[in-house]
This record gives sequence, C-alpha cells and structure tokens, in this order.
Amino acid sequence: MSQLKHRGPNDEGTFFHENVGLGHLRLSILDLSPAGHQPMFSPDRRYCIIYNGEVYNYLELRQELQGKYSFKTGTDTEVILAAYQEWGEACLHKFNGMFAFVIYDQVEQVVFGARDRFGIKPFYYFQDPEKFLFASEIKAILAVLPQRQPNEKAIFEFLIYNRTDQTEETFFEKIFKLKHGHFFTIANNQLKIRQWYNLREKLGENGLTADEFHEHLKASIKLRLRSDVPVGVCLSGGLDSSSIVAILLKEFGKSDLHTFSAVYGEQETADESRFIREFDQQLTNMHYTFPTGETLYNDLESFIRAQSEPVASIGPYAQFKVMELARENVVVTLDGQGADEQLAGYHYFFGSNMKELLRRQQYHRFVHEALAYLFKHQSLHAFKYLAYYSLPVSWKKKVGRQIYGSVSKDFFNRLNHTSQIDADLYHPNSLNESLLQHFEFKLEHLLKWEDHNGMWFSIEPRVPFLDHQLVEKTLAASPDKIICNATNKYILRAALKDILPEKIRQRRDKKGFSTPSDKWFRLKKFEDLIISTIHSPSFKQRGYFNVEASHQRYQRHLAGNLDCAKDIWKWLNLEIWFRIFIDYQ
Repeated sequence: MSQLKHRGPNDEGTFFHENVGLGHLRLSILDLSPAGHQPMFSPDRRYCIIYNGEVYNYLELRQELQGKYSFKTGTDTEVILAAYQEWGEACLHKFNGMFAFVIYDQVEQVVFGARDRFGIKPFYYFQDPEKFLFASEIKAILAVLPQRQPNEKAIFEFLIYNRTDQTEETFFEKIFKLKHGHFFTIANNQLKIRQWYNLREKLGENGLTADEFHEHLKASIKLRLRSDVPVGVCLSGGLDSSSIVAILLKEFGKSDLHTFSAVYGEQETADESRFIREFDQQLTNMHYTFPTGETLYNDLESFIRAQSEPVASIGPYAQFKVMELARENVVVTLDGQGADEQLAGYHYFFGSNMKELLRRQQYHRFVHEALAYLFKHQSLHAFKYLAYYSLPVSWKKKVGRQIYGSVSKDFFNRLNHTSQIDADLYHPNSLNESLLQHFEFKLEHLLKWEDHNGMWFSIEPRVPFLDHQLVEKTLAASPDKIICNATNKYILRAALKDILPEKIRQRRDKKGFSTPSDKWFRLKKFEDLIISTIHSPSFKQRGYFNVEASHQRYQRHLAGNLDCAKDIWKWLNLEIWFRIFIDYQ
C-alpha cells in the first residue's frame, strides 16, 4: 500500500479475514466524508469491497435498488456493493463507468474481482501456489516479491512494433493484468477468469446519425461531470478534447471551466497553441505547462517510475506535465482519449479503409479516396500502410526490424517467433475490423499511461468518448461515416458543426500530446547521458541493441542528418527501467 499512496492520499484502510487481506487508499471524489471509507461493508458485514474508479450511473442504480437496500452514504462504492448483492456477476452489465474492484464474501469465502469494459482502470496480479496478489499498479506487487524477471517477449514487441499492453502479459515475468471486460473468482483456492464483455457481440446492425452522435456524447459528458470535487479538461487543441470543451461551453455554460495544455512555442511543429487559443475569448481559466528538454531530463526517472513499464514514445510525458499542472486546481479531468480508436484518428486507418475498398472491388471509390487523400494530406502515409497491411504476416516483423535498426540481430532472431501482434493488429481486412482490433489490442496502453500519469499526481482522468453505449453505436456505423472524402472522424465533425470552432473542426493534422524530442536529445545534458548509457556495461550485456549501430545513429542524430528520437527514447527508457525495477532488488 505504501507504494500506491499517490493514488489515494485522502484515506486508507485494511481488512483481514483468515488468509484474505484487503487494502485500500482513497482519492475522495464522491461523498468526501468518512462515510466513504474503504474497505466498505454491506450492512450485515457479509460482503467487503475495495474499489478504484467511478460508476457514473450510480444515482440511477441507487434509485432502482432503493426499495431493497438502505443507503447510508453518497458514494458509488455502496451502490456497487448493493448491485452485486442483488444481481451477482450480472451487475457488471448495469454499470456505466470505469472500474477495478474486488468483493469478498466472508460466508462463502469467495473473492470476486472485475475490470471495466475497455480497461480504463488497471488491475495487475501475481499468482503462485502460495499466494494471489493484486494491485492497481505493478509497483505494489514488486514490493513483496523477492525476485523480478523481465519478460523478453514484451520487450521484443516494444522494440519491434512500438506496442505494449496488447495481451495480459506485462514487462515482468509472472505478473499479469486482468484483461479488460473480464472478471475472476477465487473459491477453494482455485482462480477462474472469464470474459463478461465482448464489444464485437454488442455491435448492432444500425449505427447512428450525426445528431444522435452529438446527443450520446453530450449525455456521456454530463454523466462524467458527477463529482464532489472540481473537474477540468486536458485541452490539447486537437479535435477530440476541443469537442469536449466546446460542448461544456455551449451546452452546459461552463465558462469558468479550467483547462490544461502543454505548449512549446509556435515555432515548434508539436505546438498547438493556435488551436488552443480559439477558446481564449470564452474561457477565463486556461492553464499552460511548457515541457522542455531540461524538464524531461529532470523528470526522467520520476516519469519512468510513475509508469512502472517502458512507454512507447515520449508523447505521454507531455500528458505527465499536464497532470502535474492540473493538480493545482482540480481533482478530476476530462479528455479525448479513445476517440481516435473509434473514429479512425490515425493515418493508418486510411490504409485500412483503402484495403477494404480494394478487397470489395470498389475501384471507383478507391481511386476517389486515394486522390482525395493525396490532395488533402499531401502525404503518402496511407499508401505505406496499405502496402504494409498487404504484406504476408511473416514479412511484417522484418519491416519492424529495419525501422528500429539498432535492435540486436541476435535478439531479433531469438524472439522473432514469439509474437502474434502482427496478425492481431496489423492484418485487418476492413476499416471496422481495424477499429475493433484497436479496441481489443491497442487502446489499453494509452489508457494505462493516462491513468498512471494522472494518479501519480492524485488526479482522476475521465474519458467521455469511451462511454460504452457511444462506442457500440459508433463502431456499428458504416465506414463512410468514419472516413469520407479522405476526412476521418467524419461523423464527429458533422455532429459538432456550429459548436466547435471551424479552425479546429476542419483541421486534418494529428499531433496528440507530441513533443519536439528530436531537438531535446541534442542538448548537451542529454548527449552526455545518451553516450554514457549506450556505452555502459549493462546496456551491452542485456543484448537488446547493437552498441556500435546505436552510437552511429546517435552521431547522425546529433549532426542533424537523422531523426532517431524514437530509437533514443527506447535506449534510455528501457535501460533506466531495468536499473529502477529489475537490477535493484
């Protein structure tokens, strides 16, 4: 519990019964009084719950249960406990929210635990013949494990595919995560895990109109405003977070809304100030953080420690600084996470769409979309992805090896046959299939980074675009409502017409929380750190990178002849992670 104090600075509690121990650290959001203390018990004390997250429709569920249960607090925790007593595991389908919780039945001596539909809230566990350990972050489990071993399959997928968290495995051997949309029971010392939510099975035959999308998003935002502490918005200037701000302004009258943004100076390509300023005249509480190479250097160990596992890019560092800024004014934030995965926010979705048009022999529309893409985006990215998606699965790993050229050939050959990610995520036959694959295999790493960044600073991030009712309707929509005339997020743009500033609604570039890391890694401080890292005995002995190739690539980067910031980040992130979490016992 001492490793998780940042997640719950307001209160803590424990419960022990025979060989079961439960501990909780509370970040107070609803009913700030001592009545919200956890572990929380049912009135007869048969059931005990510890819980992280928010069930936003708790008021409606409370009303439904009112006749049978006498509620004594204003918390959603008490509602979850009553719902479990009333409906058992079926209660999960009643919840609209993000959650990871465990309920212990003292009479039957059964432990029941569950995680939300999309993996917004984390749940990690370790199991051996003697014990079952679980926590919201891996750090807590490591605190009581005598030995730690790296998971080289996870390292391979991180280095070759730039992906993490696509399976139940973590970067630590024998530490797993409960997969999203799954629950578990422990009875008679037997652990059983089952899936309770399958997005693919929930998609209807009919999608939704732009007006219906608007109403669903508005309703989702309204639910996520339920809080007894201040709520703000992480505003990147992109389409998604700006949509949330625009709705809060125009339809909820939240002119006193606090927003939090990372900016770098307008001369930097990663900077989105000109879009953020579209709200200058409407908002009175806009806050800015200014990440630099200096701040990254100073925060490097804290950021890596906050995440517990290697992170695929430096982008989440900008979010880390935004959350640090936000804690001065709010406890809850809203942001646009999840919109890219349901509305084709990345360029490779254009490639998926083109592949589907070719497969369906819709050649006229393919030519139209291809020409429109070239005209609007002035880029060949979609065609590169189209070509990549058309490759045999066995060739895809080799492409990744070429992109990250400093990865050791011996390591690549040794781990080459362990991963299925190329088939799971990079072999779609349609746009909808690609979107579904992202919900199944890609979205979760973004949600983990956000959760860990926010909770490191005792901030609870909420994601309105991931209301399950909205997702299920959107992913049932026809592809031309997602991508049309080489414009992605088509239905969102249509839904927010006359609400969102046109400069933002019509923008086509995609930045997210990006950073000017190529310049940062040319700073003298970083030059000394990077050179010493790649020439350290531990870096060489691990065998993941070719030291000479890494040195040559970095020299070219320093000279401005190559931007290999992605490689550099992997050298630093992985090596520092090893030193913090694996080498130190």
